[in-house]
Amino acid sequence: MDEHLGLSRNALSFVPMLMLPAAIGALVLLAFPGSASGTTAIIFASVALSWYLLGGAISASHALRGIASRRALRAIRAQVVEAPEALWICDTAGLVLLESPSARSAFGEMTGRRVDALVGRFRADAQDVVARLSGRACEGRRAELDLPHGETLAVNRVGGSDLQVWSHHPRDVVPPHVEADPQPEIASDVGPAADFEHLPVALVQLDAAGIVRQANAAARALVGGLFADTPLGALLEGPGRAVGDWVSDVAAGRADNRVEILRLRRDDAEQYFQVSLSADRADPTALIAVLTDASALKKLEVQFAQSQKMQAIGQLAGGIAHDFNNLLTAISGHCDLLMLRHDKADPDYADLDQISQNANRAAALVSQLLAFSRKQTLKPEVLDLRDTLADLTHLLNRLVGERIALRIQNEPALQTIRADRRQLEQVIMNLVVNARDAMPEGGDITVRTRNIHLDQCETRGRVTLPRGAFVQVEISDEGTGIPPDILDKIFEPFFTTKRVGEGTGLGLSTAYGIVKQTGGYIFCDSVIGQGTVFTLLFPIHEAAPDQIVRPGPSLKAQAGPTPDPEQPATVLLVEDEAPVRAFAARALRLKGFDVLEADCAEAALDLLADDRIKVDIFVTDVVMPGMDGPSWVRRALKDRPEAKVIFMSGYTEDIFGEGHAPVPNSAFLAKPFTLVELTDSVSRQLSATSTRETRH
Repeated sequence: MDEHLGLSRNALSFVPMLMLPAAIGALVLLAFPGSASGTTAIIFASVALSWYLLGGAISASHALRGIASRRALRAIRAQVVEAPEALWICDTAGLVLLESPSARSAFGEMTGRRVDALVGRFRADAQDVVARLSGRACEGRRAELDLPHGETLAVNRVGGSDLQVWSHHPRDVVPPHVEADPQPEIASDVGPAADFEHLPVALVQLDAAGIVRQANAAARALVGGLFADTPLGALLEGPGRAVGDWVSDVAAGRADNRVEILRLRRDDAEQYFQVSLSADRADPTALIAVLTDASALKKLEVQFAQSQKMQAIGQLAGGIAHDFNNLLTAISGHCDLLMLRHDKADPDYADLDQISQNANRAAALVSQLLAFSRKQTLKPEVLDLRDTLADLTHLLNRLVGERIALRIQNEPALQTIRADRRQLEQVIMNLVVNARDAMPEGGDITVRTRNIHLDQCETRGRVTLPRGAFVQVEISDEGTGIPPDILDKIFEPFFTTKRVGEGTGLGLSTAYGIVKQTGGYIFCDSVIGQGTVFTLLFPIHEAAPDQIVRPGPSLKAQAGPTPDPEQPATVLLVEDEAPVRAFAARALRLKGFDVLEADCAEAALDLLADDRIKVDIFVTDVVMPGMDGPSWVRRALKDRPEAKVIFMSGYTEDIFGEGHAPVPNSAFLAKPFTLVELTDSVSRQLSATSTRETRH
């Protein structure tokens, strides 16, 4: 290729520029023949002269650069021809002007072609790569491209010209240095300082006192305001002690190089960083801190700790439930026995009634703890929420008061669900009461039900809803709203924004536990100043009309059949807690039953060893020292298969259901229970005409 190629191309490119003013001048003379010497001609002549001068300057500049490039090309021609390496001399446009024999032998003829064809042998994005490397070379910096098999393609600028030398060589071979004339060395940004600045890892150099000496670009982008001479502790705070003390200990060797999680010192920021310290090998007086954004990790850690805390509370609730419910059973039961002997006009009756009510409140508190831990006993039924809400409306209106309007909107063709009616009513009441408390000046509370169908899985927060049909219940208010920083905590047990003495903090956690145990979902959306919406979703349960349970008197309020006084039934009562056993025995005897007592399973089996003793029903505790209730009952039923069974427990019904065959003719009675509940359960179990089985 002729070395004059670059110069001739530059010169020809300016021919139109030089001809344009002459053309404009000719047009002016033709258009204004009578006023060529006037103002218009003077203006256009000035423009033409300026254009000539500008074009001449640009042409001269390009001509000089072209001359420099031509001289550089002549100067290095001999070096390129004799070079054993593969070399290509290119202009700034990437056109190959000269190549070494080694390059032609290894890669074929490239002169007159663009260097993109060479790079395209190795990279699909050849044009972008060439533009990036060429731009770096034009700035006077060396650029390299790693190739497969340990090869490297290097680019350098040739002296002060516009030429570039591209070289191909193995990684362990130093690339050749090609230069036309001695030129002053151009400052380069390569070296340790440049590596520190441009590394994609957030690095901070600190002194022994924790003062930032320098921070690279990644660190400054990660932590805003991280500049030299800034104490690291002014931006980040540690879990217990000052950051400067930790840095000093590491620098002095008093602490190992362990990783710390530090928080950004901003009231509105929940940003955490994982920081590790190590000695700076280049400077013994400094430390290098590596920063990593740990916000997501910290959030997961908090969620995990919270889940462990909630699980521990659930286990605690289940663990204390048995003993606590035994105490409540004894208190409530003996109170019922006393109330039987006192008329309502008796002065002591009011005191006994207060004892009974407070015992019931304590039982409700335990039930709430069990509901939160999802360990309470549920009695699911097929429900139509329209009937449930209609039966609950009167009570809800009394709860909300006169300044709040309660609106209930039901879809006409609402589907049925399967849930515990009593527990579901408790959920709705808790949510309505919370909505009432959020509107101290009054407002509207809307309870809306409708059918929805999800055609595909839908993610809301950390919950993924499956496809299918649901009944949706929305309870919305026009209250103050819930701040975003506590919205994620509202379902935690004992968390409340109310003043001391105004709430236990178990209302929403109880609702959450009941809904989840039912197989449903609960969500909360809130906007400050506009109100809050709680959304409940329950899977649709299709059932025949006769299977739907309509609201009516509770079974606890229904009087059970009384035993035949001429043929009283015999009850074997097995309970290790003496107060509970004493109350239950007296209550059953008052209803005309013959009662045999035993304080453990072994004593009960000894009584049954006498074939002359006839027993109609076993009433036994589940958890006892030694043999438990289900174990001794199964052994006793082998000789007395016709006997009925009632299991009592302060735990839930499913504690003895895993891995065991069902016990025939059995029922479950949850503690604490009242005198009426106990006697009615025994009467109903004895009068049952069909064999019913409960998993124990």
